[in-house]
Amino acid sequence: MRLAGLEPLTIDDESLFVNVGERTNVTGSRAFAKLILSGDFAGAVEVARQQVQNGAQIIDVNMDEAMLDSKAAMVKFLHLIAGEPDIARVPLMLDSSKWEVIEAGLKCVQGKPVVNSISMKEGEAEFVRQARLVKRYGAAAVVMCFDESGQADSYTRRIEVARRAYDLLVDQVDFPPEDIIIDPNVFAIATGIDEHAHYAVDFIRTTTWIKQHLPHAKVSGGVSNVSFSFRGNDPVREAIHTVFLYHAIRAGLTMGIVNAGQLGVYDELDPELRERVEDVVLNRRADATERLVTFAETYKAQGRKPEEDLAWRSGTVEERLSHALVKGITTHIVDDTEEARSRYARPIQVIEGPMMAGMNVVGDLFGAGKMFLPQVVKSARVMKQAVAHLIPFIEAEKAISGDAGKAKGTIVMATVKGDVHDIGKNIVGVVLQCNNFEVIDLGVMVPAQKILDTARDKEADIVGLSGLITPSLEEMAHVAHEMQRLGMQQPLLIGGATTSRVHTAVKIAPNYAGITVYVPDASRAVAVASNLLSTTNKEAYVAEVAADYERIRTQHAAKKGQSLISLAAARANAFRADWGTYQPPKPVFPGRREIKHADLRELAQYIDWAPFFQTWELSGPFPAILDDPLVGEAARNVYADAKAMLGRIVEGRWLSANAVIALLPANSVGDDIDLYADETRTSAALTWRNLRQQNERPQGKPNYCLADFVAAKGSGVKDYVGAFAVTAGLGIERKLAEFETKRDDYSAIMLKALADRLAEAFAEWLHMRVRREYWGYAKDEKLDKIAMLREEYRGIRPAPGYPACPDHSVKAPLFELLQANKVGLTITESYAMLPAASVSGFYIAHPDAVYFAVGKIGEDQLRDLAARVRLNEEILRRDLAPNLA
Repeated sequence: MRLAGLEPLTIDDESLFVNVGERTNVTGSRAFAKLILSGDFAGAVEVARQQVQNGAQIIDVNMDEAMLDSKAAMVKFLHLIAGEPDIARVPLMLDSSKWEVIEAGLKCVQGKPVVNSISMKEGEAEFVRQARLVKRYGAAAVVMCFDESGQADSYTRRIEVARRAYDLLVDQVDFPPEDIIIDPNVFAIATGIDEHAHYAVDFIRTTTWIKQHLPHAKVSGGVSNVSFSFRGNDPVREAIHTVFLYHAIRAGLTMGIVNAGQLGVYDELDPELRERVEDVVLNRRADATERLVTFAETYKAQGRKPEEDLAWRSGTVEERLSHALVKGITTHIVDDTEEARSRYARPIQVIEGPMMAGMNVVGDLFGAGKMFLPQVVKSARVMKQAVAHLIPFIEAEKAISGDAGKAKGTIVMATVKGDVHDIGKNIVGVVLQCNNFEVIDLGVMVPAQKILDTARDKEADIVGLSGLITPSLEEMAHVAHEMQRLGMQQPLLIGGATTSRVHTAVKIAPNYAGITVYVPDASRAVAVASNLLSTTNKEAYVAEVAADYERIRTQHAAKKGQSLISLAAARANAFRADWGTYQPPKPVFPGRREIKHADLRELAQYIDWAPFFQTWELSGPFPAILDDPLVGEAARNVYADAKAMLGRIVEGRWLSANAVIALLPANSVGDDIDLYADETRTSAALTWRNLRQQNERPQGKPNYCLADFVAAKGSGVKDYVGAFAVTAGLGIERKLAEFETKRDDYSAIMLKALADRLAEAFAEWLHMRVRREYWGYAKDEKLDKIAMLREEYRGIRPAPGYPACPDHSVKAPLFELLQANKVGLTITESYAMLPAASVSGFYIAHPDAVYFAVGKIGEDQLRDLAARVRLNEEILRRDLAPNLA
């Protein structure tokens, strides 16, 4: 199934559960409904944007509300998000019980959406009519097992309705079978009504039948419905969901909504509870419901067996090791590992046997979407501590025999020269190590020669490169070029926040004759590495990737791209502020000011938690993610761990937070902004070179440049601009070294993620102080935290490297102006900030100032900037490569 917004989404038999963002649904989100009902569509658009930013692969849009003109609301909302490329890039699911609302949406949505849903409840003629329209509009469809007689509730009825709907769609409508999603209806079981006993097993049987008899059709279901009769008894509901999903997924279920907080591990369920639940789910005995209800009463009182319940300790050593790995329990791992070593002939056999068996369970659960990244990293912590206990014994044996077992392959990984961000790389390394790959992590700011020398000396099977800032993209291309020059043949993996499949195919892969593969996240790393090192799969996999990248390059070459206008025309269409009626406020406290040892407890109040979960590859807006059907349990657990560590950071003073600001006289000079040392405004302490939007804009929309928001020199208007740099990462190396000694990757990654969040919170808190006190242009501002995170305040703080100010190089004069080294901040040769948990940028106070994306620029603007900066065009071309048309 191929869906699309502005970008494609492919769903096939290898896909995990697809994350559908449901917060743009008035029936599923009170907050979204309130925004729509109050007419705040701008706020509603931000809800959609937040979903996409947090990883939603599809957005479900539903406007079914009794007090709402659903059709008009649907059209207005879809029109608004169509004009937001960062939202419109994902496919949409048009959700309504009213066909006219769905059709109104289909008429204005771009790409290829999903209709949710159509059915035969009003007869074949209406079903066929709607299906033809769905096809005509270019959409996929969810088909409910519902006909003129009502919802299908038996195996016979389900397959009858599914077959009838499928045949009508494929034979009569010529509907693509891969675009059909059958929902066979999930109903509650164990209700005490005999007719309901077969509901779950019939759903599972129907799923199998659909996969066998309706080629290419997908299967979906609302899993939580199955346990409805046990509301209030979470342990039993959890067991029902776990058993039901276990069998349904094996039968071919491809999509489903389930509360991960009520989802356990099938093999870890209490055996007696699992047996009784399985009797009910599979309808294996006549008294199954009665037996489960009786047992559930005692189990409700008993509740879920807590981690402290040591019943699992009575198992064999192999069972105990597996349980500890899956649950991430380190308490007894050294004792159990030593017991296993005493029972096995060789210490390496403990790793290759029970330890890898346990990690295989972890890998299978992760791949099936039943475990999530934080849990996997905890499992890795257990594995590392066990391996650390065994290493002396392995080394001793190796010294005698020269053999200590072999990993699947050796992978050299590095964050490239000039870049200091490594959280993502660390997570990928942990996941690979969990799957028995040897990972040699060279750290951050690694020169190309060191990467290549290590790959040669260690006889690496794969080389992996990571980077966050845009200059890293050029450095990755350089490494690829050097690998080609040296005649290397190892596969090259590319990852990091600024990288992409398209950039890898177009800009990096052509530099290297060997295979280059983009790895979007940690969940894909193992499959990519395994395929590249497989004797049976490698050739086909490499050919598939190479063909895919060649297709991307061909499409990219033929792509027209944005329509650019001349720089002169863009400047003629600049934003014009009304300087006649606006008098820029003078800062209350002008000049430079340092803030040292900021109160971490206060900064913590301003943390935006949404990006924190993204670090752990958990998708969803905060705080709704804590109750998310799929990732809720994992999110709650990692959030609890984060809050606990945050408390230790504050109480133990693990980190120090320093900042420096400067509020200075300023005026624009063309597209540049001069910041002056004093009110004489005679000499510029810093000239901030800016870029202007050069893409063709809609009628009435200006081509923005940040200089537009600052009064021009010679205008007679005295304006001001601020500059800042903050860090919350001072002292982090000491604690990271402690965690490394303990082989505790989970805590190390957690600390880095929290330091990043504290730095961003510091920037938010300091901007508030600037607005209300230091500059004082918003002394009466009274915004709560949520309003601040929504940026409802006046003014902006653009940061180098971000869309409105894409040039990182301004950090060099910025740090010099601020004397940032006096508060512990420095930058690398590629303009990455040290410590990594740092933020820097500028303050602009004009009430009309907005964030925007510069986007692509033309050769004329490149030449113009080179002349203004007095810099070689080729140096600028490298620095601004992502922005060049």
